[in-house]
Amino acid sequence: MSKIKIKNSNQKIADILLKIGCVNINFKKKFTLTSGKKSPVYVDCRKLISFPKEREIVINEMAKLIKSNYKNKVLVAGGETAGIPYSSFISHKLKYPMVYIRKQPKGFGKGKLIEGEFKKKSTSILIEDMATDGGSKLHFINSLRKNSLTVKDIYVVFFYNIFPSAKKNLQKMRVNLNYLASWHDILEVSPNYISNIEQLKLEQYISSIENGK
Repeated sequence: MSKIKIKNSNQKIADILLKIGCVNINFKKKFTLTSGKKSPVYVDCRKLISFPKEREIVINEMAKLIKSNYKNKVLVAGGETAGIPYSSFISHKLKYPMVYIRKQPKGFGKGKLIEGEFKKKSTSILIEDMATDGGSKLHFINSLRKNSLTVKDIYVVFFYNIFPSAKKNLQKMRVNLNYLASWHDILEVSPNYISNIEQLKLEQYISSIENGK
């Protein structure tokens, strides 16, 4: 079988995630997701932080994407916990100020929800490792706005981009979701990593999710 060639930056990121084991596919022993549901696929972008070479490629791509949308300096906000390392890498790369958002205020000290220094009415962007249907980002977006920060963009390494509810959730939050790779990109390069039978099963599974089955 001939090796699938990488055609664009999205496929390059997808290939990295597959190569270092961030993308887990197992139709015999399904994974338990945060929701409690069983799934034959599980994406773990936290693993990427342990691979400096691959991580740098991903951060460079995200920084490039941010710079293409924002010509001036913005406040980089990371969501607890997975978004904190990525927001740190991005803020360091671009020399931008950074804050992070807690899932809930700490029970001591000043009880802050957002840690770090910022000016009200500043333009901010939310950085996360990944998004499934976008719904989990609502708390972070609301927290930024309640603290008088403007936010209209979320940046993630991986977006499932297969759940019908995603578009509705993003419209409710009035934000754009920018991502480096999705399941569609994974499907383009996964034949380099899995068998033909698994590839077919994966394609069928992704299709069933997109069709709400």
